[in-house]
Amino acid sequence: MKKIAIIGATGLLGKPVAQRLLDAGFQVRIIARNVQKAKTLFPHADVVYGDLKDRISLIKGLDGQDAVYLNIHIGPYAKKRGFIAETDGIMNLISAAKQAGIKRIAYLTSLVKDYQTESRFKWWIFDAKLKAVQLIKGAGVPYTIFLASSFMENFTKEGGFMNANNLNLVGQSDVKIHWISAADYAKQVCKSFQLLTDENREYIVQGPEAYTTQQALEIFRDHYQKKKLSIIKIPMYSLLLGSLLSTRIGYAYRLLYAKNHYREKFAAQFTWDELGKPTETIAEFTQRIQAL
Repeated sequence: MKKIAIIGATGLLGKPVAQRLLDAGFQVRIIARNVQKAKTLFPHADVVYGDLKDRISLIKGLDGQDAVYLNIHIGPYAKKRGFIAETDGIMNLISAAKQAGIKRIAYLTSLVKDYQTESRFKWWIFDAKLKAVQLIKGAGVPYTIFLASSFMENFTKEGGFMNANNLNLVGQSDVKIHWISAADYAKQVCKSFQLLTDENREYIVQGPEAYTTQQALEIFRDHYQKKKLSIIKIPMYSLLLGSLLSTRIGYAYRLLYAKNHYREKFAAQFTWDELGKPTETIAEFTQRIQAL
């Protein structure tokens, strides 16, 4: 498979994947709502307009492509009864993919959504993510599903932890997370497109180090040289109270509650064996992003 369409290439996690595929010699087509932004980020890629709400635009965007990679999410202002990218959008995408003759659908989702299946925790956004996996599995098109741990990019301003000179730590948790950089993940995505033909795959995506969120932030802080950072501890009840007034805070509260309680087990050995072992540590990631 040489011709890969990407939806979500301009996002924090989509950019490294798109760039890695381009660097590896794939013919990459970026399907984006903001065509100008995508062209600015990827001047050497084929960029076309497409919207998950618009099935016709997806058919046009996928025409002539071998596979499609999805890097989408449900944002903090999404409404349960509104258009949901990871259910309604994926149904449109599957329909368009079949019409365009797509031979593989690859999709990034989260490991933490599985907290809902093993606890009393319930959130409609996790319901949607679980449904998205089932929709792709039942589409009748070979699929690759990447189930990812937390990304190191979360430590940055764009990722949400960094705010001015602070790193915000919400709640207290002894749960260890196998942090992975988007650069290492992009290598695995690229390898999957080089390796797979018509088989289905589910890959657990985890990095080489397991730390609690506090431990990870301390490493990031200690290796960050551009400015002095302080870790600010925010009680969970502060977000709980704020969630009564703000949809965005309510979203953050539920997501962070799940992350603080989901006991992630290491399960990525098969992924490492087939797609390569991630190598970038948090310290190395911190040093690399400062050099950009």
